[in-house]
Amino acid sequence: MHVLSVSRISLGICLTAALFITQRPTVALVAHQSTVPTNPQSQCVPTAADAATAAAATMAVTSDATAIATAPAGTKHLYVVTTVAPITNIAFNIGGNRIILHGLIPEGVDSHTFEPKPSDSVYMAKADMIFVNGLHLEDPTLRLANATMRKDATLTELGASTISEKDWVFDFSFPKDKGDPNPHLWMNPFYALHYASIFRDMFSQADPVNAAYYVANYTAFEARILTLDQAICDAIFSIPANNRKLLTYHDSFAYFAPRYGIAVIGAIQPSDFAEPSGQDVANLINQLKAEKIPAIFGSEVFPSKVVDQIGQEAGVKYINTLADDDLPNQQDNRLHHSYIQLMVNDVSTMSTALGGSADALKAVDTANITGSDESLLAN
Repeated sequence: MHVLSVSRISLGICLTAALFITQRPTVALVAHQSTVPTNPQSQCVPTAADAATAAAATMAVTSDATAIATAPAGTKHLYVVTTVAPITNIAFNIGGNRIILHGLIPEGVDSHTFEPKPSDSVYMAKADMIFVNGLHLEDPTLRLANATMRKDATLTELGASTISEKDWVFDFSFPKDKGDPNPHLWMNPFYALHYASIFRDMFSQADPVNAAYYVANYTAFEARILTLDQAICDAIFSIPANNRKLLTYHDSFAYFAPRYGIAVIGAIQPSDFAEPSGQDVANLINQLKAEKIPAIFGSEVFPSKVVDQIGQEAGVKYINTLADDDLPNQQDNRLHHSYIQLMVNDVSTMSTALGGSADALKAVDTANITGSDESLLAN
């Protein structure tokens, strides 16, 4: 795989990771001023948000999105293949109706154990661009892509293009001795924004006729991310300090937690993605009693009776609706079938369950910049 180093000036983030991409030459980045933090994992600062100002900002972004969605179309449609739903959605918010987009990993499927079907090679062979998260999340998909993609197509690992190895996080679900870092970068909104900047730049280079469209979509998406970041910060800081602790079934919040001042005290699912042992369960129950937190969290993608048992024996609430790659509104209201809606739902759930308030999140516009994504159902 050919590795290209690129500047990060367009996002304002001081990142040293190389851009992991095959085939296509250097990506031109657009200089852009923003208030994105230099370090995406630096702790945020809560504010007393003014509701009228937040509402006006949201209205302005929504108006911009309407204008963007109806911009004149070019003649070229890039064929883009992605993997997990959050990445697919971020690509849609930048590429909109100028790309044909196929998300390979179905929602509701464990992305860590997903094996592509031989028939998925059809999508790989058609693709102009293939994007994976990387960091060992989709290794079988990577192998299929390398075996079947066109010689003039590109294959980009977004995670490896966003952080360097020194910034990898290892934890209970992803221990260092196994060599696979926690791959859930997108759960930090500014890493998700960096993914968006890669889409913007690569789409713009491959399809210069529509470069202004991609740049405008990115600018609107960045505004949403900035609003989301502040709202998450305010919601998390509304939780009593002693309750700002997360114990989840699957550890998806390793890159989220430092930014928002909440501690990940453990994960229930072992690194082999099996159920925890009896000793693990006993240790977790003792830990929960000692930590005195009011709730633990699971996921509909990882159903487990063990988590409910742990909650009952430790005397804490068990809530099974946190998600990391399973977007809300999959059947209805596809305008809000979005990465941002996922983050709003997750933080609303954890902030209220841990004794805080989700009111700050009402300022966030969760609609897709480029409109409803119903077209993806047919791709």
